[in-house]
Amino acid sequence: MNSQASPTAAVPAARHAEGASVAHNEMANAIRALAMDAVEQANSGHPGLPMGAADIATVLFTQVLKFDPADPKWPDRDRFVLSAGHGSMLLYALLYLTGYESVSIDDIKHFRKLGYRTPGHPENFETAGVETTTGPLGQGIANAVGMAIAERHLAAQFGGVVDHHTYVLASDGDLMEGISQEAIALAGHLKLNRLVVLFDDNGISIDGAISLSDSTDQVKRFEASGWATIRIDGHDPHAIAAALAKAQQSDRPTLIACKTRIGFGAPTKEGSAKSHGAALGADEVAGARKNLHWDHPPFEIPADVLTAWRAAGQRSKTAHADWQKRLMALSAEQRFEFERRTRGDLPKGFSGAVKAVKEKLAAEPKNIASRASSEFALEGLTAALPEMVGGSADLTGSNNTRTKSMKAMSAADYGGRFIHYGIREHGMAAAMNGMALHGGIIPYSGTFLVFSDYCRPSIRLAALMGERVIHVMTHDSIGLGEDGPTHQPVEQLAALRAIPNLLVFRPCDAVETLECWQLALESRDRPSVLALSRQNLPQLRNRFDADNICAHGAYEIAAPDGKADVSIFATGSEVEIAVAGAKRLAERNIPARVVSVPCFELLLEQPDSIRRAIIGNAKVNVGVEAAIRQGWDAIIGSDGVFVGMTSFGASAPYKDLYKHFGITAEAVAEAALARLT
Repeated sequence: MNSQASPTAAVPAARHAEGASVAHNEMANAIRALAMDAVEQANSGHPGLPMGAADIATVLFTQVLKFDPADPKWPDRDRFVLSAGHGSMLLYALLYLTGYESVSIDDIKHFRKLGYRTPGHPENFETAGVETTTGPLGQGIANAVGMAIAERHLAAQFGGVVDHHTYVLASDGDLMEGISQEAIALAGHLKLNRLVVLFDDNGISIDGAISLSDSTDQVKRFEASGWATIRIDGHDPHAIAAALAKAQQSDRPTLIACKTRIGFGAPTKEGSAKSHGAALGADEVAGARKNLHWDHPPFEIPADVLTAWRAAGQRSKTAHADWQKRLMALSAEQRFEFERRTRGDLPKGFSGAVKAVKEKLAAEPKNIASRASSEFALEGLTAALPEMVGGSADLTGSNNTRTKSMKAMSAADYGGRFIHYGIREHGMAAAMNGMALHGGIIPYSGTFLVFSDYCRPSIRLAALMGERVIHVMTHDSIGLGEDGPTHQPVEQLAALRAIPNLLVFRPCDAVETLECWQLALESRDRPSVLALSRQNLPQLRNRFDADNICAHGAYEIAAPDGKADVSIFATGSEVEIAVAGAKRLAERNIPARVVSVPCFELLLEQPDSIRRAIIGNAKVNVGVEAAIRQGWDAIIGSDGVFVGMTSFGASAPYKDLYKHFGITAEAVAEAALARLT
């Protein structure tokens, strides 16, 4: 794109960053130099984006962004999301130049090396100052929508102590990913005017020109989704600053389409896919240095340029101090509540709320679907935890995620605690990640378990980042019945259980559902999925201990008088079948125990002694689940018997389906008998 233009002629004339005496182009070139040097030394990475977007980033960080390198977690900082995570050296250069302790020049020299805080794509758990883990394209912009929702919601709750913007640098690739449309449509609908997307409009992807695969006018697309839009020259610092100033006054989210040249300054690779994802090469780097008038050795930033950048890092000290005064001006009760939510601590009333729901279940057992049990639990939990913000992907009445007291969030009322996400499962899951990353909110939402496939990339990233995000996924098996195999999850439980650091709960009744909710809320460093039934389930639990019995992941829910010859392990709606199967075995004088396994992950994390005690040493182990066997051998052993699915489902009433696929009490008993003999 404009690759014929002379790079040196395109370098902006000397302009000054706010409070600095160093020209804008020198400060931007510091980013370009660090990026091409780091990628060159690593012989791996993406120099093109940092070089092309350096002018945008320089104006944003030196004149607009509110941040404090000494306090990367300052709650009222502006958020900067590098959605195009492959351009990570842009962010690492900015963090180093502005004075974050998390990125040293040594880290930059060891870009993409093990043990350093400059991984190939930004990781928020690795490097302070990185707001979210990006790289899978489209995720960052969708996370940012969640951050912007969190800002507006908390501002409605706490007033002026929450007053910041979310800025995103997005690429052509981000905007081609389908999740971006889900995200921007939701943002436009909610009029999230504190959200600004800077589109690095360089027209290049890995394969070459964007025109090879796409003809979308991105500006018109954003306009159609309710955004304000501005087109500018992404190498003109005055135009960048003016566009950002205008965006700050908008009553809608704003897209600033910044026309840039990828690999800006490279003599033969500027404007070319050749600068996108590989080191430039020694000759090209030397030519870029000449074109940019950057006569300094690799990794060396002149003292005056570094001083100017460090001064930019101190710009927001006054704003930070003013915010601290606003925080102290809150009532003691409000300040305590704000700080508690920001830390992610659960309120003192949490355990009391759990106990109250248990007492109700003890007094009046609930023979209801676990999705309804979840709603029953949420009535008490959401009242005790005002930071819980729920939602559903257009399945509110099916997922049972909205309690009677929860108002809907809207552009007219950001104080509402229930979000109608629309049919946008992937965008919903990613926005929830953004809310959790922002802090002050525990997001949860609902869809059908089969659609976890649409949410999976975002769930995986929540697990990677260790964020408390809770997914209510109902209609969890062939038990949903007549909608048939397109909607009946068979392999989804195994697929979710394969994700490290994710808790997958499948409770068997109302008591387990409450305890699983408790465990999910207490797990502040990992996401959770609650797989819940459509069909009614009996309340099997008659124990109401103060301790959470589900905390070990499994427990004996039914036992014979003496030693068991058969152990039957089951989850969710199949625990009822397992209990009935044990009774049939008892009628044949074969003692059997039943172990409910609401959470594989928690069971497998237990010390050997606890895990072995739960699994036991019966002659035969039987696993029962209306899903595929994968993952079960860790519990029942490779020689265990499994009663479950080996195919997709079918369309019929659910009781007929359980009989058709052989997931019955009789089948459980017969399978155990066959193995015993």
